[in-house]
Formats: sequence, C-alpha cells, structure tokens
Amino acid sequence: MQVWGEAALFTRPEFKTERVTYPCMTPTAAVGVLESIYWHPGMRYEVDRIEVLTPIVQFAIRRNETSRMPPVHSALAGRTLDTAAPDSRTQRMSLCLRDVGYRIRGWIQVLDGADKTMPAYRDQFFRRLRRGACFSQPYLGSREFVADFSAVDETPVQETLDLDMGLMPHSAVYEGEEFRHWNWFRASLRGGVLRVPEKALTPPSSASAAVEAAG
Repeated sequence: MQVWGEAALFTRPEFKTERVTYPCMTPTAAVGVLESIYWHPGMRYEVDRIEVLTPIVQFAIRRNETSRMPPVHSALAGRTLDTAAPDSRTQRMSLCLRDVGYRIRGWIQVLDGADKTMPAYRDQFFRRLRRGACFSQPYLGSREFVADFSAVDETPVQETLDLDMGLMPHSAVYEGEEFRHWNWFRASLRGGVLRVPEKALTPPSSASAAVEAAG
C-alpha cells in the first residue's frame, strides 16, 4: 500500500527531551498504518521494505504539551483536570518531516488458532484498502499527523537517497497484552529503500545499551 501526508514524526528513542524524527518511516509505524486498515487477532503483519517516494525535508515546530492526563474513569464521568495550569505544561521542540510519501511492502503471518487462511486475510485487507475503509485514522508517527492511503501506483522511488540511520525499532514484544521490550535493527536507506530483516539483528539488551549510550 501507499501512504502519504503533510507531515510526519517518527521519534528517535535516544533523544530524551526534544523529539527528533528518523529520516523515514519505521517498520513499527508501518505496522500501525496497516493495522488501522484491517486488524484481526489471528494474523500479524511483517513489513520487509519501505520505499521513500518523496525527498527528505525536515522542519522544526515548538509545541505546548501537558504532563497531566485525566484517568479514563474521570474522563468518562465528565470530570477533567486543569491541564492548562502552568505547572502541568511544558514546551518541546520537535524536528519533523514535511510532505512525506511511502510505499509499504510486507506479508501476513497467520498465528496459531486462526480461523482463516492467509489468502482470506489478504483479500479482506485489499477490499478495505480499495474502498478507503479503516478502523481508525492512520497517522504518521504522531497522531496529529494524519495520513492518506491508497493501493500502489507507479510513483518512482527516491533512488538517490543513501543514508545510515543507526538503530531503529524492528518490532514490539508483548507477553499477553503487556509490553515487554523492543527489538531493534541497524537501519539504512539504499536507493531510497529501507529493507527490514525478518529477524531483529541486534539483541534487545545490546540495543537498549546502545540507545542509552547514545542518549
């Protein structure tokens, strides 16, 4: 599928206060876009390549953010916190991407206990994609940067882009519904294409140590 938007922010983990984007979409962000189109507990998306369709253009914005979030039960009851109070606000600089476009390529892995075959899941995904249907609005790394999407066309890849991007999240590991850790890999753009290995190249402990050292 293809996805594009006016802005994107794929946050690098080694920056603690300010948000700095990776130069292109991450595999975890791509999976989030795919799951917004079609998700089923019997399957999992595996992204194997992301093609960059537009030049890399960065811009900086400064945003006011709040550190106070009302509990869900309070919000449902109509009770809110004073999130505009000076002691709950902080100003952050974000380095983002402007006018982005990507082509996501991957495959579907059928999980144990699934009630459908891979072609059934695949066909359902493409039916929804052609209709422009989605469970939730896809976004590009940050929820305020909404994404448009479509089936693939002949838009050329930015073949002059060659860039080493360091450690990048490969996938999230859960135990039941509880998040455990990230898997990582060493990412690079070659000819405008980010190729994602099937398995994480860097063990989680080593990657975490490298991220902490970089920070």
